[in-house]
Amino acid sequence: MDTDELPVMSFFERYLTLWVGLCIIAGIALGQFFPSAFKLIGSMQVAQVNLPVGVLIWVMIIPMLVKVDFSALHEVRQHVRGIGVTLFVNWLVKPFSMALLGWLFIRHWFAPWLPAEQIDSYIAGLILLAAAPCTAMVFVWSRLTGGDPLFTLSQVALNDSIMVFAFAPLVAFLLGLSAIVVPWDTLVTSVLLYIVIPVIFAQIWRKALLKQGQDYFDVMMMKIGPWSIMALLGTLILLFAFQGEAILKQPLVIALLAVPILIQVLLNSALAYWLNRRLGESHQVACPSALIGASNFFELAVAAAISLFGFESGAALATVVGVLIEVPVMLLVVRVVNSSKDWYESGLPSA
Repeated sequence: MDTDELPVMSFFERYLTLWVGLCIIAGIALGQFFPSAFKLIGSMQVAQVNLPVGVLIWVMIIPMLVKVDFSALHEVRQHVRGIGVTLFVNWLVKPFSMALLGWLFIRHWFAPWLPAEQIDSYIAGLILLAAAPCTAMVFVWSRLTGGDPLFTLSQVALNDSIMVFAFAPLVAFLLGLSAIVVPWDTLVTSVLLYIVIPVIFAQIWRKALLKQGQDYFDVMMMKIGPWSIMALLGTLILLFAFQGEAILKQPLVIALLAVPILIQVLLNSALAYWLNRRLGESHQVACPSALIGASNFFELAVAAAISLFGFESGAALATVVGVLIEVPVMLLVVRVVNSSKDWYESGLPSA
């Protein structure tokens, strides 16, 4: 990957890992110095939804969903094989492989170094992370690899459409397999609050902006784009303010949770990339297909984890670890698919 490609990412996106690290420090420090203030924030709930976090999460999610053009779904038929790979990896491989990795690493191999009372919660967080396919950030990864923009848009639109209906049942099923009790009413409420309503609001806003012209829309996207990252960072400060005590006692937890996430990212991206090559899809389709299979809609995962299990849960912490490693790991995947383009094209049927 050439360095002149990097400006495609915004300043906040490029250094997301640094900002997350600073939020960890700030959140832990604030939680230790002002515990009563954060207890008050934590108590501001309606129907198990924390109001300050709910607002932050809407600010996170909605600008990303404004970018999604659901009318692009008709483009799906142009790359049936690539879309097939995307759906297979995102909905049949990714969530189930994460459930397996969580069971192996968290419940068994790493269990002696983890707090026993949080093990189920950690696994739940990993499952929530894997069950939410990436949305807006995949546009960034696709541009860095020269991916087909119409294919990228169509696979994001299709994934988001499926997520409205499949996220809750899939999460409930996988958590059930892991013997974790899921309050269905809370899960359905999370889907309504953090998928259905934001999608509807974002599409109404999108149409209103586009009525002013494409140039106006593009300018507004540049203005509201940073809102998502800033709201994410604010949410992380709150999370780590509540998680601070546990992290200070067991700092190894973050490193251990990162292991199955890292393996899953590399496994799914490699599988999608290889399947597209075997099926004869072009490199500019294989790249975004592999990248969407590797990355996650971590904003939704964080929101659902907080709603289902609370600020201080292992589930919330596990989803935040996904945020922590997202950018460096995805840039590694970008580098690999870019540097392997000649290998990829040499194996296509037309070569």
